[in-house]
Amino acid sequence: MYATLADLVDRAGDSEILQVADRDLDGVADASVITAALQAADDTINAYLAPRYALPLSVVPAIVVKWAVSLARYTLHRDGAPDHVADDQKTALGELRDASSGRLGLPDVAGLSPTAAPGAVTWTSGSSAFDRDHLEGWL
Repeated sequence: MYATLADLVDRAGDSEILQVADRDLDGVADASVITAALQAADDTINAYLAPRYALPLSVVPAIVVKWAVSLARYTLHRDGAPDHVADDQKTALGELRDASSGRLGLPDVAGLSPTAAPGAVTWTSGSSAFDRDHLEGWL
């Protein structure tokens, strides 16, 4: 997984995580609830990154951890997330769209080789007509 419970707690604090993830009210965040939210975040991230990057990511940049925390945190607020949590989720999705389209690159992550889309126009050039060998006497 791209993020952990510790990452969630670092970002949101113990009290928020307990409030949204302690479904059996025993004073401990439910592991299954946290795991499900983190897995949903990973699935979303992978769906956006799959067209451009080899998965699973060999290196997980800090920005990917941030996206996972933002998405999982939003998911944990099942009764409606506060505005700042919803804004984080929207920002993460926007950055994921940018990463998917190539406007935002992931540091130290191997990308896939670009392929031409079906129906795309491609071209190759031949040798140059205006090189030193062909312009002898003119230069």
